Amino acid sequence: MNVPESDHPARWWHALADGRIQCDLCPRDCQLHEGQRGACFVRRMVGGKMLLTTYGRSSGFCIDPIEKKPLNHFHPGSSVLSFGTAGCNLACRFCQNWDISKSKDMDRLMDSASPSAIASAARQHGADAVAYTYNDPVIFAEYAIDTALACRQQGVRNVAVTAGYIHPSPAREFFAVMDAANVDLKAFTEDFYRKQCVGHLAPVLDMLAWIRHETGCWLEITTLLIPGLNDSATEIGDLSAWIYRELGPDVPLHFTAFHPDWKLDTLPPTPPATLTQARRIARDAGLHHVYTGNVHDSEGGTTFCTHCQAPLIVRDWYEIRHYDLNAEGACPHCQTPLAGRFGRQLGHAGQAFGARRIPVRLAS
Repeated sequence: MNVPESDHPARWWHALADGRIQCDLCPRDCQLHEGQRGACFVRRMVGGKMLLTTYGRSSGFCIDPIEKKPLNHFHPGSSVLSFGTAGCNLACRFCQNWDISKSKDMDRLMDSASPSAIASAARQHGADAVAYTYNDPVIFAEYAIDTALACRQQGVRNVAVTAGYIHPSPAREFFAVMDAANVDLKAFTEDFYRKQCVGHLAPVLDMLAWIRHETGCWLEITTLLIPGLNDSATEIGDLSAWIYRELGPDVPLHFTAFHPDWKLDTLPPTPPATLTQARRIARDAGLHHVYTGNVHDSEGGTTFCTHCQAPLIVRDWYEIRHYDLNAEGACPHCQTPLAGRFGRQLGHAGQAFGARRIPVRLAS
C-alpha cells in the first residue's frame, strides 16, 4: 500500500463492528469506510486504521504580533511564529480563511517541517511563541501536540487559535501543552451553529468552561459579528451574561468585524457602530476587558485598569503606543493586578514587535 510521507498514525478513534472506524477527536464523530476521509478531509481510514494526512506539512509560516491572534493579555508586544495546515472540522459559511480551511487540495501545503524544526525556527527568528492557527489546530492535534512539546523543550510558548470543537479526552492532551488559547465563539444560538457552521453550540460552551476552570491555559474569546445573523443586542447580551456567569469578568472578549467572504459574500461588512454597541453591552454586563477588532478603534483596543480605569496598554491596530504596567503586571497607579500573563517587560528586550508580518520558509 502506497502511503504518502505526510500520512501519520492518528489517535482518538475506534473500530466499529461493521468494519468502519469512528473518529473520536471532535463532536462530528465521523464514521469512515476504507479510503474515506472525515468531514475535516485530513483524517482518513487506510488499512483499517485512521491516518492524519497533513502531519509535518504546512500552508505557510509567518512571524506575527501576538495581538493579531488576537491575544491582548498574553505577553503583549511579543511575536509568534504562526502556521497551519489545511482542512477544518466545521463548515462555516463565512470563513475568512476558506482557501486554507476548506481546501481539499493537499498541494496547498507548500512547506514541510518537523516539530523540532518549527521549535528551532521560532528560536532562530526570535519568536516568543508558536501559534497554531490559520485553520483549526484541533484537526492536526497530533502534529500540534508534538510541536508544542518540542517548543517547550526550547523555551518557546504555545498558542492555539481554535473554535474549540473537540471532545474532552483529546482536549486534555491538547490544552495541557498550550500556554494560551483564543477560542472563536461564533455565536450564541444553536440555530446559528447548525445553519452557518454545521455544528453545535453546547460542546463549545462546555469546552470554554473547561479550559477556564480546569487548565492553566490563558483564555481569550473572539466573536465575529455578522450583520443580521449574530449581532442583535439580545444575543450579544446573552453571550456576555454567560461569559460573566460561567467564566468570570476577567476573560477578555474580542468583537471583530465581518468582511464579505466565502458563501456569505453578498452580506455587508459589519458597521463600526455595531462593534461599539457590542462592546458597551458586554461591559454593561460586567465584563472587564472587551475589545473591537478589524476596525480602527483606539478605545476599543485599549486595556484599562479595572479599578481606577487608567489606560494601561494603548493600541493602534497591532501597534502598542503606550504600556504602563509595573514589573508585577499591575497598574502602577493603584496597584490593581491585571488579569493575564505578563513578563517583567514589554515584548522582547523591552521592545514591542509591532504590526509587522514576516513570511518564513523552513523545511526539514
